[in-house]
Amino acid sequence: MSRYLVAIALLLALCTSGLAQQSSDNAPATKEDIQRYLDVMHSHDMMKQMVDAMTKPMHQMVHDQFMKDKDKLPPDFEARMNKMMDDMFQEMPWDEMMKAMIPAYQKHLTRGDVNQLIAFYSSPTGQKVLKEMPAMMSESMEAMMPLIRQYVEKMNGRVQQEVAEMLKNSGKDGRKHAPVIEN
Repeated sequence: MSRYLVAIALLLALCTSGLAQQSSDNAPATKEDIQRYLDVMHSHDMMKQMVDAMTKPMHQMVHDQFMKDKDKLPPDFEARMNKMMDDMFQEMPWDEMMKAMIPAYQKHLTRGDVNQLIAFYSSPTGQKVLKEMPAMMSESMEAMMPLIRQYVEKMNGRVQQEVAEMLKNSGKDGRKHAPVIEN
């Protein structure tokens, strides 16, 4: 009889520890959990690498704009614009931005989610993804930039056409005038 009681007690202990682990995994992620995740992700380094990766296509965009309008722009336009963008990225409050993200991550991730993400990003495959991510993002941006430029130009054309149509159909005060009916 005592063997049965010991077996039942062991079974109950295993079940309750499993339930405790399960409820702990479903608990909301703490700030510390999210910080551990961001640390494993090398988030500061990744942000810097992504900014560095975005710089090249942005400089190319400035160059293209300069070449398109160089007769209207000063000769140092490209250098000044590139320096301004580079300075803006250097002055970004990265640490404050990282802290501001934590509540959003907490809202959407449980402690179990974070632990699984940490396990993945600690694995060789996860580390490879982290290492290659800036290059993938850079190459993706380079591939998308012509499409983005084309779309923006198309949208600018539509906006200009719409504004011209509105101006044509309205008076100086912005009200549409009634058509003149002749007898």
